Amino acid sequence: MRGLCKALVAIVLAIAIVSASYLAGFGTSMLLFPAKEAPSEVEQRFSVFWEAWDIVEREFYRREQLDREEMVYGAIRGALESLDDPYTAFVDPAQAAILSDDMKGNFEGIGATVTMSDDGRLFIVEPLRGKPADRAGLRRGDVILKVDDTEIKDMSLVEAIALIRGPGGTVVRLMIQREGVDEPFVVELVREKILIPVIEAHLLDEGIAYVRVHELNQQASQGLKAALEELLAQRPFGLILDLRSNPGGFLHIAVEVSSQFIDEGLILVERGKGGVERRHWALKGGLATEIPLVVLVNEGSASASEIVAGAIQDHGRGVLIGERTFGKGLVQNIHDLSDGSSLRVTISRWFTPEGRWVEDQGLIPDIEVELTAEDLEKDRDPQLERAIEYLLKEKGHG
Repeated sequence: MRGLCKALVAIVLAIAIVSASYLAGFGTSMLLFPAKEAPSEVEQRFSVFWEAWDIVEREFYRREQLDREEMVYGAIRGALESLDDPYTAFVDPAQAAILSDDMKGNFEGIGATVTMSDDGRLFIVEPLRGKPADRAGLRRGDVILKVDDTEIKDMSLVEAIALIRGPGGTVVRLMIQREGVDEPFVVELVREKILIPVIEAHLLDEGIAYVRVHELNQQASQGLKAALEELLAQRPFGLILDLRSNPGGFLHIAVEVSSQFIDEGLILVERGKGGVERRHWALKGGLATEIPLVVLVNEGSASASEIVAGAIQDHGRGVLIGERTFGKGLVQNIHDLSDGSSLRVTISRWFTPEGRWVEDQGLIPDIEVELTAEDLEKDRDPQLERAIEYLLKEKGHG
């Protein structure tokens, strides 16, 4: 399964669903030394573009059918593709609206986290428990070949998501390719409203606090703080922070979340244009800086969630249990454009406190535990069980 994930383009989003990141996923940070050219230089550089545009306007045989807006968008996409960076991307207004809905955590679709591979195939990272994709039997690693009668291959991730999304109560047909199954098969799903809780928290029977952070959006920091206040008041002897399939979020939220567990020191380093560095330090006032800690991670733990896990691991604050993480070490800035479209630009790399760059490498857990398809089918969670076992042993029960 890890071999599959190494091939994935790391924009981990969700189909109505859990979209993800705005940092390292789609990150938020400061632009470092933006370069500008004089207007005359820009005009000269683009003169050949306008020559080509004018020729098409005059000579194209279906001139009356020209979609000039799409021509502009296509020109922008083509220019960005030349940068050879899958995270620097243009998003048209309709697609930008989808991503905006994702940020609110309340939308309509099938409920599955997805990503796009380098060869243009759409993979399911994880169906959300109890949602249409899960109820229909879709699995981690399934490839979506078609949505209704439209082939997915070579679409952008957001274009594919736009096809799968739709009003609640409507039907969508997905053609699925599954490893070990000879022929593709079709699954019909009824879309529904998907509400993704940012934080899930409760006290386990063993007296261990459990907190799952689904994504590091604007609600995550305050939600985590409130959950920790309630859980720690019950005097647990250990804490499990579940970052599995957390696709990322805002960089500053990653720092705030990390600071709940790390009382001082470096959280990450950004290196931007020209090698300029920006260091991000732990904030004061963390609530869970001393309690024994386990962090659960898997191949869907990406970008901003890797910042949190990497900082905890480098500081020796807790142990990582699970599977190697996704491996996204780049930060993007989002720019909303005048027509409702948006532009995401990679502005820096980020490194753990010990100087590790996770891009394409991921974080290796201190204790590796696989979660298999059979485990999922039988509702087993050996990763969580291992975390509980570890904390009980730390407490002296083992």
